[in-house]
Formats: sequence, structure tokens, C-alpha cells
Amino acid sequence: MRYKVTFVVGLALGYVLGTRAGRERYEQLRKSARQLAQNPAVRNAAETAGQTGREYAGKAFTAVSHKVGDAVPDSFAGRVRSLRGRAGGGAGEDDWGTSNT
Repeated sequence: MRYKVTFVVGLALGYVLGTRAGRERYEQLRKSARQLAQNPAVRNAAETAGQTGREYAGKAFTAVSHKVGDAVPDSFAGRVRSLRGRAGGGAGEDDWGTSNT
């Protein structure tokens, strides 16, 4: 209950401060966020993090599937196989259905 009250108080405080800052400050923050997102160093870092995450997810999938083996119910195993088969059909996509670009 205490965390809910803290969240609501934080939400109300953010709303009040946001309305006092006004549209001008909002536009300024939006412009700064857009410039940051378009920064080549930030884009490269995000892309590297995404590729690393996909690599670790693939390794985890392989490790779990080898350890679990036949213990997975057939209905679940069939569904995962069908999802992986459907996602791998597109050009430029990895096993998880995400773009490599």
C-alpha cells in the first residue's frame, strides 16, 4: 500500500511540475531528446546493445532447450517451433523476428 501511495504522490507531483513548466519547456526537452537519439554514438551503442542482447537470448534459448529436452509439453514445443519458423522467413531478420539493422 505504501508503494502505491508513493507512486500516486510522485505522479501528482510530476503532473503539477509539468504543467507549471509549460509547453515551451516540453518542446525544449523533446528537441534535446531527438538530438540525443540521432547522435551517432548513441545509435551505435543502442545497436550494439541490441545485437548483444539477441546473441545472449539465442545462447540462453539453446542452453535451456538442451537442459529441458523432452520435459516441455508438446503443445508448447510446437508453438515455439512455429513462431521461430514464421519469424525467420523475412529478409534481414534474426531468429527472434527482430531486424538486424
